[in-house]
Amino acid sequence: MPRFRLRRWQLAAAVLALLLITAWLFAKARGPELPGYTVEAGPVVQTVVATGRVAAPSRVQVGAEIAGLVVARHVMEGDRVAPGDLLVELRAQDLQAQRDEAAAALAALREAELPDARARLREARARLAQAERELARRRELGERQLVTREQIEQAVQAEIAARAAAEQAQLAVEALAGGARETQARERLAAAEAALARAEVRATVAGTVLTRGVEPGDIVRAGDVLFEIARDDPGELRIPLDEKNLARIAVGQPATGIADAFPDRPFAATVHHIAPAVDPSRGTVDVRLRFGNEVDFLRQDMTVTATITTGEAADALVVPDDALLEVDEGRGTALVLRVRDGRVQRVPVKLGLRGLAMSEVREGLQAGDRVLAATALARDALPAEGDRVRIDEQPAPKTGADRSRGELPVQLD
Repeated sequence: MPRFRLRRWQLAAAVLALLLITAWLFAKARGPELPGYTVEAGPVVQTVVATGRVAAPSRVQVGAEIAGLVVARHVMEGDRVAPGDLLVELRAQDLQAQRDEAAAALAALREAELPDARARLREARARLAQAERELARRRELGERQLVTREQIEQAVQAEIAARAAAEQAQLAVEALAGGARETQARERLAAAEAALARAEVRATVAGTVLTRGVEPGDIVRAGDVLFEIARDDPGELRIPLDEKNLARIAVGQPATGIADAFPDRPFAATVHHIAPAVDPSRGTVDVRLRFGNEVDFLRQDMTVTATITTGEAADALVVPDDALLEVDEGRGTALVLRVRDGRVQRVPVKLGLRGLAMSEVREGLQAGDRVLAATALARDALPAEGDRVRIDEQPAPKTGADRSRGELPVQLD
């Protein structure tokens, strides 16, 4: 009986060994299990991601037009100002005195000299009328030979003198009432007021104060810059972009910005300027993005990451970048290892939108094809054409896609 049991145990062990050997041979015949993906069709968005800073498109420097002592400063950095807002007051007693003197001179002209000139004009006109009557009377008497010719000539001279005096008085009134003298007095007053106004430094544009370089008690000179104001134009981001991405960037492309200080407040922007030259020391090109005035939480020189949409495809075949071999960026071609019926096929493909995680394949593959994650394998472990392999299905790389739109953004540095 023990002998029979021993034989049964040996037979079971032999059968199990045979099954294991058969399974091993079957697995070996199917080939090794390697990581891979299934090619899927869907929309794809290509983006360029770069970091830059907030920059005001227009900075206005406000300075002093005259020298003087600062007696008051009314704004600080970050304050909002409108055109005409008072920024700084300078001490200006001498200019105030000149303005008061000019104003007093104009008032004296209008209130004293002008009434006196008008009175002299009335008196001159009365004398002229009297001289005209006297001349007429003597001429009448002369016709009757009751007065001498000499008396008539004296009356004529008196009338001429009275007329000249009246004309001179008229000119004096005209000079004082809107004429040359009043104009001159008004101009002196205007010049004095303009000089006094320069003692008050005011904002010339609407914007935000960026820097201030003055405090009460400081002595400033004409031409000194006291404030720098960022004009209220649409804001800008200045992005130093790697020159390898220059061909993908165009004016008008949409972008999304995220400030390091406000990561939960993304905002829309648009490419509106690309520098005409590349910085040779850094190998970058400056790109300016403009955003609207509604984005009011950004500050000058704040760090912002911009994601620029450089290309879109509504229905594209997308494969992970680690499935691409022998990539030729210039020609836009690559090689993939496709697995069909359990065997490897080396397939050349034509690439479209490119990125760090995913790429569009325009020719060479179809939806549903399965490809190996070739770059994840060691070079000596790459299967050859016709080798048998099995695919260990891997999930597609995550690239921060907007799942609500079903997009697969392609990010480029």
